[in-house]
Amino acid sequence: MLTAHHSLEDNTVTDKDIDEFRRAFSDAKPLKVEDRVPETKPKPKPRARFSRADEREVLQESLQDDIDTIEHGYGAALRFHRASVGKRTMRKLARGGYSVQAEIDLHGMTLAEAKPRLEDFIDYCAMQGHLCVRIVHGKGLGSGNRGPVLKNAVNRWLRRWETVLAFVSTRQVDGGTGAVYVLLQKV
Repeated sequence: MLTAHHSLEDNTVTDKDIDEFRRAFSDAKPLKVEDRVPETKPKPKPRARFSRADEREVLQESLQDDIDTIEHGYGAALRFHRASVGKRTMRKLARGGYSVQAEIDLHGMTLAEAKPRLEDFIDYCAMQGHLCVRIVHGKGLGSGNRGPVLKNAVNRWLRRWETVLAFVSTRQVDGGTGAVYVLLQKV
C-alpha cells in the first residue's frame, strides 16, 4: 500500500511503514504444518536400464554360434538336462511329477525386461530351496515372422545358468510348449 508521502523510488522504511504493515496483517495467522503445500521436487532424469557392459553381453550372446542358439519353432518342445540328471528324473519332470513350487510369467515382455526378472526369479527360488518351478515364456505367436523370440531366449539362458539342472516343456494343462518345468539345484 503506497501512501501519498512515498514515491516508488524511495526504498527507505520508516516506523510509520512498519506500523501500517503490522496493522494490515494484524489478523494474519501462520499456516498449520498440515495445511502447507509440500515443495515439489523435480523428477529425476530416467536412467538407462542397462550399462554398456550389459549391452555388450547381450550383443555377444546374440552373436554366439553354438548349440545354445538352436532356434525352435512355435510348437517345438524344449528339453535340456545336465549329465548328472538321469532319464528317470527327466521322465518324471516331463510328466509333471514334481510339485511346482513357484512360477513366473514372462510372455509379453521384451528380452530386456525378461532376462533380469528371470535371473532374479531363478536365484531367489534356488536360495529358497525350491526344486521345481514353472516358467511361462509363451509360444511366440505374437512375434510374427521372427519366430518365438522369448521362448528361444529362455532356452539359451536356462542352459547357461549352473543352478538349472534340467528343463522340459510342460504338459498341455500347464502351458504345453509355451512354458517349461525347471529342475533347480539347491544353493
